Amino acid sequence: MRAVQVMCGMRKLVVANWKMNPVRLRDAEKLFDEIAKTQKTTRGVEVIICPPSVYLSSLEPSKGQRVGVGAQNCFWEERGPYTGEVSPKTLRDLGCRYVIIGHSERRKWAKETDT
Repeated sequence: MRAVQVMCGMRKLVVANWKMNPVRLRDAEKLFDEIAKTQKTTRGVEVIICPPSVYLSSLEPSKGQRVGVGAQNCFWEERGPYTGEVSPKTLRDLGCRYVIIGHSERRKWAKETDT
């Protein structure tokens, strides 16, 4: 898993890209809860967890938590015959306010470009 700190306006974001980890939902829920607990004592930093997409609907932040959920990728079309892809509208409906795009892995394995 990888975390990156980003300045977003005057806010500090720490974005954790879980890639394909963990393998089990219960482990993802446990890790998410542990991270959320640490946020109660951290000030001035918003943490965004980007788990595998199959866990997005299960890792919904509780009210008052300063941990958000983001997606690891999205497809540019709102809907259509794009097997395995997820649209921005679907992600928003799941509570995602952030999405990581431009992955080196997507460039290498899926041959994606800036275009």
